[in-house]
Amino acid sequence: MARPRKKRNKEIFALGNEAVVEGALLAGCTFYGGYPITPSSEIMEIMAQRLPLIPNGSFIQMEDEIGGLGSVIGASLAGRKAMTATSGPGFSLMQEHLGYGCITETPLVIVNVMRGGPSTGLPTSPAQGDVQQARWGTHGDHSIIVLSASNVQECLDNTIEAFNLAEKYRTPVILLIDEITAHTREKIIIPNPDEYEVFNRIVPTMPPEWYKPYEETVRGVPPMPAIGSGYRFHVTGLTHDTNGFPTSRPDEVRELNERLFRKIDQFLHDVQLVDEVDTEDADVVVIAYGTVARSAELAVKQARDLGVKAGLLKLSTLFPYPRKATEKVMAKASTLVVPEMNMGQISREVKRVNNGQVSVRTINKVDGQIITPAEILKVLTRV
Repeated sequence: MARPRKKRNKEIFALGNEAVVEGALLAGCTFYGGYPITPSSEIMEIMAQRLPLIPNGSFIQMEDEIGGLGSVIGASLAGRKAMTATSGPGFSLMQEHLGYGCITETPLVIVNVMRGGPSTGLPTSPAQGDVQQARWGTHGDHSIIVLSASNVQECLDNTIEAFNLAEKYRTPVILLIDEITAHTREKIIIPNPDEYEVFNRIVPTMPPEWYKPYEETVRGVPPMPAIGSGYRFHVTGLTHDTNGFPTSRPDEVRELNERLFRKIDQFLHDVQLVDEVDTEDADVVVIAYGTVARSAELAVKQARDLGVKAGLLKLSTLFPYPRKATEKVMAKASTLVVPEMNMGQISREVKRVNNGQVSVRTINKVDGQIITPAEILKVLTRV
């Protein structure tokens, strides 16, 4: 009897935006709502083709980005894994609904393909200017998970991770990529189903009359039924009690807000994703993300060839900021170098963690051009 053959991984050439779609579908996404905007439009265009071909797949183009994210929130509350994609101006329009998703604890994924700004800015040029907006763009104290991707394979892998984290912690998750990554075409591997995890939200098992939609749990994440499944609950953007009804009682307001932070902060080991390259003996460590992390990786290799003990801390999670990983490399290095296509947004977090312990050098570029390996190498060799 012949042995069954193990299914081989599928290899394809894909743009970063195409890889995002592949990752979303592998994660179980069945709803996309949005509005096209450069340089994210390919995500929407491909979703419009692919989603109607899968069971329960739904695609809708709304009148604007506000409506797009609104439809995603509604689909998620109805039990779907849902996402949208946008770029700078569209991401700005989504901020009020993003806050609504946070306080209603609605799992969803927003992919922001960053371009030059502010305002209309540079629609077809790369930038990393939306980092702090992703963390603090919606008003009020709130916790949020923000991921990044530096190559096309990570666009696929980190989209799956974004959906898993959204479902696991009942929260919006933002994936930031930049125009270069979105439009780079590379060979990627489509993993087999047994090679990646797909997490689905926890649903209640108690009788419907016992269910409290925002009740405290050990993990801080209440189970979430689909609207229409027999569990009735109130959804509001107002501060609410455990039953979902508006409240201004100080004890209930405090308990809600503290739980929204705690449900993520107590699992930082699961949320904060980083990669280290040659950091064990590094005197100077580059901290980078997105396309710039690719330039940094080559610069570190070239610096090593020149005898400079350089290393790289590549951030896949931007927020909650990976403090422990930064402190680990600081314990050995004398200098940190932070290159960014902005005026210094993650370097603010690095300096906050560093608190003057080691030297921090920044490389900032806001002219629509990528930071090259040569520019980073120049700083590494001077250090």
